Amino acid sequence: MEVFSKIAVFFTSGGAVMWVILAAQIVATAIVIERSIYLYKKRKIAEVDFAQTFESAIRKGELKQVYKDAEAKQDQHPVARALRAGVAAAMNLGGKDEIQGKMDEVLLEENGKLDARTGFLPMLANASTLLGLLGTITGMIKSFSAVSQASPMEKATLLSQGIAEAMNTTAYGLIVAIPTLVAYALLASRTGNLMEDMNQAALRIYNWLSYAYEPVGVRAARNARGEAEQTIDA
Repeated sequence: MEVFSKIAVFFTSGGAVMWVILAAQIVATAIVIERSIYLYKKRKIAEVDFAQTFESAIRKGELKQVYKDAEAKQDQHPVARALRAGVAAAMNLGGKDEIQGKMDEVLLEENGKLDARTGFLPMLANASTLLGLLGTITGMIKSFSAVSQASPMEKATLLSQGIAEAMNTTAYGLIVAIPTLVAYALLASRTGNLMEDMNQAALRIYNWLSYAYEPVGVRAARNARGEAEQTIDA
C-alpha cells in the first residue's frame, strides 16, 4: 500500500501533463502487447523450410496438388498465399511477369501486416519525452510566477510544488519513453527477420515456377513457328 500511495503522490504532483503522458503509455503498451503476440507467437521464422517442401512437386509440374496443399497451410504459413497466387498464374500460362506480379501483391499485403502499428512506438516515445519537457517548463513557470506574487511564508512551499511538478513530469516522460524505444527496437528486429524469411521463401518459389514454365509470348511464338513449319511441309 505504501508503494501505491507514493505512486499516487508522484502522479498528482506532476500536474495535468501527467495524464497526457499516461494516455501515451497506455497506447504504447497496447501496441507492444498486440505486436509481441502477433510477431512472436503467431508468426514463426519457418517460411523458407515450408517452401522447400514444395520444390519437388513444382519441378514435376504437379501444380494442382501444390495449390491444394498450399491452400490447406495458408493460415499457418503466410507465404502459402504467395505460393497459391504464383501457382495460379503458372497454371494460367501467365509466364514470369504474371507470376511475379501476383506473388508481389500477396507479399506486399503480408509485409504490411508484419509492420502494422509498430511505427507508432517511436512517435509515442518522442511525444512522451516532449510532454515531460513541457511539464518541466510549465512547472518552472508556475514556480516563479507563484514566488513573485506570494508572501515570504508561502514562497518556499509554492517553489517546491512547482519544482516537484517539473521534475515529476520529466521523470515520467522518460519512464514511458525508454521502455517504448527498447520495445520498438526488438519488434522492428523481429519484423525484419520475418520479412526476410518470407521474401526468401517467395523468391525460391518464384524461381522454381519461372524456370519451369515459359512466358506466354515465348510459348505462343514457338507454337506459331511450329504451325508455320507444318503449313510449309504440307
